[in-house]
Amino acid sequence: MSNKNKKQFGVWMDSHHATVVGKADFETEDFLILGHVINQGADNNSNEKTSNNQDIALTNKFFKEIASLMPNVDEIHVTGTGIVQAQFINFLSETPHYKNALFSESTSNKMSDGNIAEFIMNQFK
Repeated sequence: MSNKNKKQFGVWMDSHHATVVGKADFETEDFLILGHVINQGADNNSNEKTSNNQDIALTNKFFKEIASLMPNVDEIHVTGTGIVQAQFINFLSETPHYKNALFSESTSNKMSDGNIAEFIMNQFK
């Protein structure tokens, strides 16, 4: 299968924001922004256990919202700051729908939407 027909997606993410990039039409090479997802984070809570549980639940919700923008993935490249990329890849690899997808990752600073789309396109060349 050539790269032209593969369902390829990219995500720039940190722990509070994600930008999802994909092909508008799987017959073309053009990548565009499919959406933005925001994780508000846990509320200030005096109980540490409650705060941690809320943070885990919100992170899982964040990951599910990102994944919902990427149906039928063949390949995905995840980039951004921090360690959240590895957590997201682990989340996807444990999800049956994404089990056979090829994952790659890198670290990068925040970019504009246009630069993210170009960066992801270059990852799949």
